[in-house]
Amino acid sequence: MGNEDQPLLAVRHLMKRFGKGCATCRNPQNLPSGSSHCPHCGSVLACNDISFDLYEGEILGIVGESGSGKSSLVQSLYFDSPVTSGSATIATYNKGPRNIFLESAQQKRYIRNHLMGMVYQNPWIGLKMNFSSGGNIAEKLIAAGDFNVRAIRSRAADLLDHVEIPITRMDEAPAHFSGGMQQRVQISKALANKPPILLLDEVTTGLDLSVQARVLDLIRRIQRENRTAMLVVSHDLGVIRMLCDRTLVMKQGRCIEAGLTDQILEDPQHTYTQLLVHSLL
Repeated sequence: MGNEDQPLLAVRHLMKRFGKGCATCRNPQNLPSGSSHCPHCGSVLACNDISFDLYEGEILGIVGESGSGKSSLVQSLYFDSPVTSGSATIATYNKGPRNIFLESAQQKRYIRNHLMGMVYQNPWIGLKMNFSSGGNIAEKLIAAGDFNVRAIRSRAADLLDHVEIPITRMDEAPAHFSGGMQQRVQISKALANKPPILLLDEVTTGLDLSVQARVLDLIRRIQRENRTAMLVVSHDLGVIRMLCDRTLVMKQGRCIEAGLTDQILEDPQHTYTQLLVHSLL
């Protein structure tokens, strides 16, 4: 585990609503029990009052079935989608007290380029498929203000080597790569500026088991070597068991259970978590 005293990322009361909202769903307590849909205006609360801490060097799992709000959560943190309300602070940003959701577009770009890396389930979102692999990494470095061509190529080569992409393929477009290789290029791009926080959204979904194992080994190695804090979103409890120190369980936009991963998988308290765990056994 990382620094027990101060979380690197602290999220409080995050709300993400799709739809205009109305008097009923602006107070989420009014929603029907076990539902994220407002019966009056049809809005959906993808994230309903989510709070958690992420510590340096820790891997925190977010687990739940499709539609539980997991991806909406990480996409909100990476500013892909605006939040409805709530706060998030990063200890290494501006001495930590500022709500990053309220920052300017310029500051949000700074946070995306320096403090966070994102790896999407679909590499076609995270990569420009017709750029070279090295060019994808260069894009991230240039966005952070690095314009030295020699240094950029050297860093790109180091990163691709780190994720076991042959340097001979650095100038090749990821469109020609397998799914597992595309995910590894995405990871190398996300790591380009050595961000303290890495967000991983269903990164092994759709990959063959042997390829999944290599990607998971790579994630663990990065965490071990760099002390990178990671938020790992998955519907696969096997992935969560292998990677995560602690886990949050989401259902219908709410966090229904949280704790040490071993504890949650061996002695789940909530009925829904029990169903999830038993479906794995």
